[in-house]
Amino acid sequence: MKFLRQVFESLLFAYQALRSNIMRTTLSLLGVSVGIFAIVAVFTAVDSLNGKIRSEIDSFAGSGVLYVGKWPWLMQNNYPWWKYLNRPEIKYSEFRYLKENLTSAKAVAIIDGGRTGTVSSGSNSMDINITGASYDYNQVTSCPISDGRYFLPIEADNGLNVAIIGSKVAANLSNGEPIIGRIIKLNGIKFAVIGVIEQKGNDMLGFGGSPDEKVIIPYLTYASIFQKDRPQPDISVKAFEDDVNQQNLEGDITGMMRSLRSIKPKQEDSFSINRMDGLNQFFDGIFSVLNVAGALIAGFSLLVGGFGIANIMFVSVKERTNIIGIQKSLGAKNYFILFQFLFEAVFLSLIGGLVGIGLVVLITFIPQDALPLSLSFKNVLSGLMISSFIGILSGIIPAWVAAKMDPVIAIRSK
Repeated sequence: MKFLRQVFESLLFAYQALRSNIMRTTLSLLGVSVGIFAIVAVFTAVDSLNGKIRSEIDSFAGSGVLYVGKWPWLMQNNYPWWKYLNRPEIKYSEFRYLKENLTSAKAVAIIDGGRTGTVSSGSNSMDINITGASYDYNQVTSCPISDGRYFLPIEADNGLNVAIIGSKVAANLSNGEPIIGRIIKLNGIKFAVIGVIEQKGNDMLGFGGSPDEKVIIPYLTYASIFQKDRPQPDISVKAFEDDVNQQNLEGDITGMMRSLRSIKPKQEDSFSINRMDGLNQFFDGIFSVLNVAGALIAGFSLLVGGFGIANIMFVSVKERTNIIGIQKSLGAKNYFILFQFLFEAVFLSLIGGLVGIGLVVLITFIPQDALPLSLSFKNVLSGLMISSFIGILSGIIPAWVAAKMDPVIAIRSK
C-alpha cells in the first residue's frame, strides 16, 4: 500500500509540474503530436485503401469464387502467354455440365465482360461496358438492384433481349423519366430495361470499368451479338465459405473438365482454375511495404518530438534539483523520484499523441468521395502505445539522473 501511495503521489507531482509550465508543456508535445498524427494518418489511409480495394475485389469477383477459364491469373513479370494461346475457349455446354453436376457448388454462372459498346435511347447515348451473364450471376458476385428487378430464369435461359443497366447509364438515358420498361439500343439492337444496378461509385482497380457504366444482358444474347468476335467467358463457381470446401470443389471441377475435354492422365490441363488468393497476396505485399515506409517516414517526426521531450525533461530536472534533494533527505526512495519525471514524460507524450489522433479524427469527417477514411480502434490503440513508448524512452534517462542524485549536493544547488 505504501508503494502504491508513493506511485500515486509521483503522478500528482508530475501533473502539478505540467500545470505549472503550460507554455513549455504545449511546445514540448507539439513534436509528438505531429509524429503521432503522421503515423496514425498513414496507417488509416493504408487501411482505408486496403478496405476499398478488398471491397472492390469482392464486388467484382465475389467471395469464395473459383473462375474456370482459358488464361491463368499470374502475378509475374514474364507471363508465358504462348503456353495458353492455343487453349480452347470455355464453352457454354461445359458451363451447363458443371451447373448440373457440381453438387458441392453453391452457384455456377458463365460470365463474359470483355466488350465495350454504345447504348442509346432517343438522342442520348454513351459508351458502356457490356457483360453477358447467366441467371446465377447475382449469386456469385454482388449485383444489388435499386430499381426494377433481376433476370428471370426464362429470360436468361432463352437469351431474351432484356438488360440491367448501371446507375450512370440510367441517369444519362432517362431524362428524368422512368427507365424501367423503356426500349434502348445496345450496339443498334433493341433491349428492354428491366432493372437498374445500385450506384457503386468509381472502380479504383478498373475491373471491367465502373459498375455504374455497365449493362448486363443474358449470356446467350451476348454470345449471339459477339459470336463473330468469339466470346471469351469464364465459368464462375461459388463455393461454400470454408477453405476445405473450396479445395474439394477445385478438385471436382478439375476432374469434370478433364473428362469433358478428354485429357489424358499425363497431359496438362487445357484450362485454368483461378481464385482471388493470388491477387489478395499481391496487395498484402504492397500494403505491408506502404505501412513500413509510411511508419519510417513518420517516425522521423516522432524522433524529433522524442528528443524535444528529453531535452525539456533535462531542463525540468535541472530546475527541480533542490526540491529533489529535499525530498531525498526526507526519505524519498529513488523510485519515487524516478516515477515523478518518468510519468511527466509519459504524460507529455500521451497528450501529444491524443492531439495527433484528434487531428486524424477531424480529417475523417471531411467528405472523401474517392477514398473515405475510417479510423479504426486498432490504429488509435497503436498511436497511444507508440506515444507511451516514446514518452518512456525520452524520460527514462533524465528520470534516472534525478533518482541517482546525491541529496546533499542536490540541496546545495541553486
